[in-house]
Amino acid sequence: MDNHDRIWAPWRLEYIHNDICKPNGCFLCEAAASDNDREKLLLHRDEHVFVIMNLYPYNNGHLLVAPYRHVGEIENLTTDEMLALGEVTRKAVRWMDKAYKPHGYNIGLNLGRVAGAGLPGHLHWHIVPRWDGDCNFMPVLGHVKVISEGLLAGYDRIRQVIEDDLKSR
Repeated sequence: MDNHDRIWAPWRLEYIHNDICKPNGCFLCEAAASDNDREKLLLHRDEHVFVIMNLYPYNNGHLLVAPYRHVGEIENLTTDEMLALGEVTRKAVRWMDKAYKPHGYNIGLNLGRVAGAGLPGHLHWHIVPRWDGDCNFMPVLGHVKVISEGLLAGYDRIRQVIEDDLKSR
């Protein structure tokens, strides 16, 4: 195998060995309780919800919007939480438009493990930026996804857009 047959993503090893993926913990609750937002990739805190980058993104800029409260069923959300999830999702799309200029988005919620929820006890919305042609041969033939920007570089890019946006409002 020569260098052309390898995908180089050394930043992912940190997450393979990180306790954030421990089976009995909730990485969303842990991130929200942390005082180091950059380390946890937490981008924005609202009164009822927060925005965090996905540690295992489908595309650059893949965000999660979650309530602070550890709740797994949509019917158990308060009205304030439900409204905040929608409003902050709308803001996050605006921020991503400025940071990455995607051509579209997949925005969704996986309820229950059978529906694809990797963390069924703490629901969260996914915001996945999409670009024309972003699904190339790699996921189809190689069963891998190429993410071209490191997580902390993406964090810094998006965080700056958020700070600029909040100052201008």
